[in-house]
Amino acid sequence: MLKPLLLETVKMEDGQIFNLSYHQARFAKTQKALFGIKHSLHLSNVIDAPQKGLYRCRILYNETIQNIEYIPYVGKEIRTLKIISSNLDYAYKYANREPLSALLETNPDADEVIIEKKGFLTDTTSANIAFYDGNKWYTPLNPLLQGTTMTKLLDQGFLHQREIKKEGLSGYTHVALMNAMIGFKIIKNVSIFS
Repeated sequence: MLKPLLLETVKMEDGQIFNLSYHQARFAKTQKALFGIKHSLHLSNVIDAPQKGLYRCRILYNETIQNIEYIPYVGKEIRTLKIISSNLDYAYKYANREPLSALLETNPDADEVIIEKKGFLTDTTSANIAFYDGNKWYTPLNPLLQGTTMTKLLDQGFLHQREIKKEGLSGYTHVALMNAMIGFKIIKNVSIFS
């Protein structure tokens, strides 16, 4: 039986590696859960950050690391978010992103989609999401994927978790997306529809 390929995406800029301890923790947790590996290798021993420029380090692995690529990073402008319902399961960061890509492809009227699962908002196809109520930033209680940036901001007490429904979005004033590459990015002048 073919072992699934997993993916870890690490931000690197001018030789600096960002949030490596959080990527290491998710890498080790995934290897233990899916392959029974108790002692994962240290990512710092196998990655080599380019000294100039902004890169997305793409690590493909299962029981062992299969491939490492350094890809120059170019961000995507987000102006429209569409809420769509899906029962997609993405608890681990699989390299096969076809189910996520299909959600975007079938909704070309939006720059990105917010996935609603069992009546609650989760994530977009490429980032965790947060909403500001005028006092605190909240991220969905049950994300599709436990992102490294989200985990760090929860650990720091900057983010708080709660169940969020689309019907309650009028109670929030701002929306932000977060992932390894963009960090925590407040999206200005965004339109959210369903």
